[in-house]
Amino acid sequence: MRQFAVLFVVSLPMFARAQDGARPQFANGVAQVVPAFADSSRWIRQRLWVETEFDSDGDGKRDRVHVDVTRPGGTANGLKLPVVYESSPYYAGTSGPRNHLWNVQQEVGAVPPARTSQPEIAWSPTREWISDSHVRDWVPRGFAVVHSESPGTGLSQGCPTVGGANESLAPKAVIDWLNGRARGYTARDGGSEVRADWASGKVGMTGTSFNGTLPVAAATTGVAGLEVIIPVAPNTSYWHYYRSFGLVRHPGGWLGEDIDFLYDFINSGDPARRAWCNEHVREQEMHANQDRRTGDWNAWWASRDYVPQVKGIKAAVLMSHAWNDWNVMPEHSVRVVEALQKQGTPVAVYYHQGGHGGAPPLEMMNRWFTRYLLGVENGVEKDPKSWIVREGQNRMEPTPYPAYPHPEAREVALYPAGAGRGRGELVISRRAGQGKQPLVDNVAVAGDSLARSTTSEHRLLFATPELTEALHLSGTARLTVRVASDRPAANFSVWLVALPWTDAAPRQPNFSVITRGWADLQNRRSLSSSEPLVPGEFVEMTFTLQPDDQVIPAGKRIGLMLFSSDRDFTLWPRAWTTLTVDLDGTSLVLPLVGGAEALRRATGGR
Repeated sequence: MRQFAVLFVVSLPMFARAQDGARPQFANGVAQVVPAFADSSRWIRQRLWVETEFDSDGDGKRDRVHVDVTRPGGTANGLKLPVVYESSPYYAGTSGPRNHLWNVQQEVGAVPPARTSQPEIAWSPTREWISDSHVRDWVPRGFAVVHSESPGTGLSQGCPTVGGANESLAPKAVIDWLNGRARGYTARDGGSEVRADWASGKVGMTGTSFNGTLPVAAATTGVAGLEVIIPVAPNTSYWHYYRSFGLVRHPGGWLGEDIDFLYDFINSGDPARRAWCNEHVREQEMHANQDRRTGDWNAWWASRDYVPQVKGIKAAVLMSHAWNDWNVMPEHSVRVVEALQKQGTPVAVYYHQGGHGGAPPLEMMNRWFTRYLLGVENGVEKDPKSWIVREGQNRMEPTPYPAYPHPEAREVALYPAGAGRGRGELVISRRAGQGKQPLVDNVAVAGDSLARSTTSEHRLLFATPELTEALHLSGTARLTVRVASDRPAANFSVWLVALPWTDAAPRQPNFSVITRGWADLQNRRSLSSSEPLVPGEFVEMTFTLQPDDQVIPAGKRIGLMLFSSDRDFTLWPRAWTTLTVDLDGTSLVLPLVGGAEALRRATGGR
């Protein structure tokens, strides 16, 4: 991170001094640990239920969400402080082992075999606390910390909906309560009223994965008081999470997961309402609309996509994600950031090279919370808009850039040539007359094995010359392919790889995978309407791969690998579907810093 040489310590007058004299203090534009705030023996802990504006479990009463608060003792004596807030469906536990996922052994486009729901999550009605996450980081620095359980989980009322409106409105209700616009109570039903008279009204949300989705969801409501969000690896569209250009595609590490499994996975709320929720949410909504046969986009999936809702976001956004997150893939953050940039919302990004999760450095988060929650003019608005951890570097030491994608990135078209069953070429100038080449599907062969193989009938591989200098890819690659299938439906998978293939150390990112993409050729004309393939008839489809920012070092080749079933992500149809790729109708567009000239220098002009 950028270092600040000038030291200054202030205590802002806007925060009334508590009777013990403690109030927030700042140095170098960030909130400092205050000894009185850091004394956990003086912390005030509360639990309560906030009444929402919805009834999602059909009992005729507005749902209440379970909330906990941890705040410095001075807030009992007139000190008003802002809030760092995290909401989650996971606090009360999940359904455990992955034994009830969808059976992926089916043909593409076929009616899927039925799935059996996993055993129900045990309910703990006497739980007295939600979480201690963020407490040690932020309470000593002059923030209160609040947690809430999502509807239908833990001691919150309602139904889990996995992206439904109640998941946006529940954290909105908590923020409204912190601003005196909603009511809190001491009990799930009845109870006496609890007021947040200690809160300044300014709230920042953060969290990872589903917990990172909920800040985005809350912000789309435009709720007053939500000043800043720091989502980490947020899922911003459940269709994009479980589908890829119409293809049924599963999140990495969760082969066979779909939205109904995630519903069961988090359904930890009151057992008395579970049967109603199962019938109305899982059966009548999810099973009726998720459509594992075609994978098509529809209005129900659209209601679970936050990009069309970003116009409601008024909060500043520091987005965090990892380029090698194959669970919640990078497109989830990139697509939201692009929409926010277009509408002028204050936004910056922190991207690292690891896997799922990974929050920005604490100092960076502190600058954003200090600026937007405590009102310190620390110049965060003038900081670089993009912070990217370079390959092999410490995740706490990102490199600043003016923007993402890199401002000097330019699209460069590359074309396959030669025999792809071995290792063909990937060249700058199209070579006519390359003809048509077949590949034979075999889900038993893993992608890394295909990339290693010197020859294989199960993939087509085309590579650039060996790079004589590093190439910086920054942005979203795009593939146009002309292809025929001998069956009405087939998986289509693409890996962009760095060759020769090198295995990664345990628990480290594998930079041999640059990026990936998947598509359903049946959705070549429309993502909302599948059109079965006519065996032997060539069709053309253009689709994007996952966004990335990676420096491919000298000595490597950039390889384009085309194959059918990806055993870690797609359905597993019977082997031997044959796809035939027309090389003369196929091209790859890469966003390269320095554009075509950089590529020519690195490849000797070829």
